[in-house]
Parts: sequence; C-alpha cells; structure tokens
Amino acid sequence: MNIETFQNQLLQAGQKYGFTDMEIYYEKSNRFACEIYKGELDHYETAEDGGLSFRGIYNGKMGYAYTEKIEEDSIEFLLERAKVNAEVIEEEEQDDIFAGSDAYEEINFYSDQLDEVAIPDKISFLQEVEKKVLNYDSRITALNACKLIEQSNERALANNKGLQLHERQNYLAIVLSVIVKDNEETKSGFTVKITKDFAGWDADKIAKEAAEEALSYLGEKSIPSKRYPIVFRNDAAASLLGTFSGVFSAEVAQKGRSLLEGKTGEVIASEKLTIIDDPFHEEGMDRRNFDGEGVASKVCNVIEKGTLNTLLHNRKTAEKEGVQTTGHAYKSSYKGTLTVAPSNFYIVPGARKQADIVSSLDEAVIITKLAGLHSGANAVSGDFSVAANGFYVKDGKQESPVKQMTIAGNFFDLLKNIDEVGSDLYFSTSGIGSPSILIKELSVTVD
Repeated sequence: MNIETFQNQLLQAGQKYGFTDMEIYYEKSNRFACEIYKGELDHYETAEDGGLSFRGIYNGKMGYAYTEKIEEDSIEFLLERAKVNAEVIEEEEQDDIFAGSDAYEEINFYSDQLDEVAIPDKISFLQEVEKKVLNYDSRITALNACKLIEQSNERALANNKGLQLHERQNYLAIVLSVIVKDNEETKSGFTVKITKDFAGWDADKIAKEAAEEALSYLGEKSIPSKRYPIVFRNDAAASLLGTFSGVFSAEVAQKGRSLLEGKTGEVIASEKLTIIDDPFHEEGMDRRNFDGEGVASKVCNVIEKGTLNTLLHNRKTAEKEGVQTTGHAYKSSYKGTLTVAPSNFYIVPGARKQADIVSSLDEAVIITKLAGLHSGANAVSGDFSVAANGFYVKDGKQESPVKQMTIAGNFFDLLKNIDEVGSDLYFSTSGIGSPSILIKELSVTVD
C-alpha cells in the first residue's frame, strides 16, 4: 500500500474510532555502501529502513503509536495502541496537532542524477580512487578504509486539519583512511568527500587530498606545553561546534542544562562570530522545508556579531517562553518523540583564507583532528579536554606536525575569544558547518 492511501485510510478510521486531532509522520531511508580493498570489492550492502508514527487526541489526551508495516492490518493496531497510550498518560501538559504554516518553501533537495548513475560505475570510481591513492607516494602503505556510501531519505507529514507535506533528499560520500609509513613512523589521515553531483567528482583531486592529508602527519615533533593561539581547521571547528550545539536548544535550556538560559539579547561571543541555522543551504546535508511538527522551515540568525538573538524552539518551548517557534521541532526517527535540534547550523565565514590567517601569526598551533569529544566535553559547563592532532606554526609558517596533544578550555569562553573567522566553510554529514577559526589562546599539553 502506498503511503498516501495508507494515510487517508488511517485518518478516516481514526475519526470513527473516536480520535479528534490526528497526525501521521512517515520516514523511509535507503542506503547503498561498498568497500574496496586492493582493487577488489570487499564489502557490499543495501538497506532500507522506515516506518510511520501516529499521534491523536482521545478523550482530551494525546496518544501515540508507531509501526514499520505500511499495510491495512496496521491501521487497527495503531489506533488501539494510541488509544491505550492516551488512557494511561499522566502528563498535565498535552501536545497538540499543528494545522500548518501560512506558506512553505518547496525546494527540491533530491538529485535524480545520483539515481541514474549505475552501481558498477560507482564501484569503478572507488576502485580508481584507491589505485590513485596507493600510487601517489611510496610512503603510502594501505587504506584502512576505502568506502562509498549513498544515502537517501524521504519523509512525509499529514494530519486531519488538511496538512500534507512531503520531501526527499540524498547524497553520495566517499570515506578514505590512508596509512603512511616512513622508517619507524606510521600515521594515518582521514578524508570524507560529499556530493550530489557524481559527474563533478574528480578521482585525481580526491586521491591527492586524501594522500596529502595522511602524509602531512609524518615527521612529528614535540613542542613546549603552554597556552598557544589556536587555529581550528574548518572540519575540527565543525566537530567542536557540533559537540556543543545542544546548548542552543531552548528545550535543553528550559531544563536548566544550558548556560545560555536567559541570555537572549546578550553579548555571549566575539563580534567576529555569527551563527546561522539555514535549512536551505545548498552545501548543508540536513536540508528541510518543514520541521517535525509541520512548521515551515526558515533561516534563523542564532548569534549575530556576538549577540544571542534566539535559542532554537519547537512549538512547546516557544509557548513556554512567549515567543514564536523557530521551526526546529525534531524527530530522531519515526519512533522518536519531539525534541529540538538544528538543521544546517553553521558559523558564517569571513574574508580571509586559512593560509592568510596562519601567515600573520608569530607562533600558534593548527588543530586538524579532535578525538574523545563525547567523553572529554561537558555540554553543561562547556569545559572540554580532548586529544588533538595538528601542526606547529612559527613566524607565519606551518613548520611540522605535533606529537599528539591534549587541548583544554571552555566552549563559552572560546566563543568570546574568537579573533578571526576564515573563508573556508565546511559542512559535516550532520549539517554542522564551520570555516577555520582563530582563537586567542588555549592550553596545549604535548605528550
């Protein structure tokens, strides 16, 4: 049974069952992945996942149920489970069903071109990339990972108030982990490339970037442990921002777990910092026309030149605060409850390239990799102490990779101590983005 027919039948049956307001949320994902090892196909997988959730008001209370089976037999199951759920719920605050926004963007986030590329062509391209990486330099010994992933996601939301929403998106990614060895020193480099345009991918360029990333870590040296000016490379900066992105949730703040609670309208960061959540950004990987409640998505200026304009809201958190929702209701899956989460959440780039920023520094450390962020970072206090890799800068020049470091600081202090933001905006697959950023100083301990 197709999803449109199922939705209509479920809403009609729900009305007869005694439900008043009702909502259906549907998700489906398809994934193709393959790995190459020494020119041969080492791993191949295809997977499909998805399901549907039903929310409805029964005798004044909201009931909830979900299923993976989009078939006629699931209709009675959903309604009975939601009815039972509504009868036992004890929460005083009840959710409601949103009728819909006045207008919606109708941007197509799906690339039909990716569907048209045959799987053998994708595998062949990956084989070519692996071959070019291995032949790039004699110090390259192997690839720990040479993987291609194609991901597509579809979701739909409908309710008995006439709202019908639907969207799809997809992307293709290559993941490369390159191992290099020089005498007794062995290092690795990790590279991820993401696109919607398969024809625009260049195997030579991808191979060179992956190879150079790994080779750059050879010849590591120690430096004195002290406080240094820090340049976070764009991907490392995005990782750090992503770890603390939850502090911008109004839901988290209202539960007393964010130091940004009550700070709207205050200066909380350097005037160099502007953070935007843009669900339509062409380079972002978390694009959307509507949120998990069916509210129309919109661009949201979260921090503007250091001032906190707003936290991210769904309808419930906005009502508590007496403001309008920012359209950030989120479901982690069709099984999940509504929370708050960003879409394409990123630091707005500045004018100068990372190389130009580095050239102006007498002494500094460039951070390119962060490890242990989830265990070494406290999202409530903002404190972090994590392992890092990177490079030593002297007299404006990148001199050598540094032996593994530990960097420590506080995220909220870091926001205030941003000296410059670079021009090289990067987005992770999670939709978190950042250019390179220069921090006045952080504590660096070298093992």
